[in-house]
Amino acid sequence: MDMMLLPGKRMKEEVKQRLQRTETWVQGFVFVSGVVESLIIMIMFFQYVSILVTGKTNTHLLRLGKYLAAYVYQIVLYLTFNTVQRPFPFTIWPSENNEKEGSKT
Repeated sequence: MDMMLLPGKRMKEEVKQRLQRTETWVQGFVFVSGVVESLIIMIMFFQYVSILVTGKTNTHLLRLGKYLAAYVYQIVLYLTFNTVQRPFPFTIWPSENNEKEGSKT
């Protein structure tokens, strides 16, 4: 009966080791950055439509675009090994408070 538990423990240990490797997170963040960049392109499109229709930009999309750009920047810093700190969800989401704190240092 104990023999049946060993493969499960070994599998859990293998998964734990894979999750601790940098390569695993690099691949994941490359995918995430692609998705976020696609969202940024859609925001750009909707902003252009907003300007054509209303004559001004959408303030909610401005803020969202700003935060998504800051998130992509965090990912790029991590992927280029300029920081060892993993981006969101391992740190807090970029916000105006983070920018003010970051500018003080």
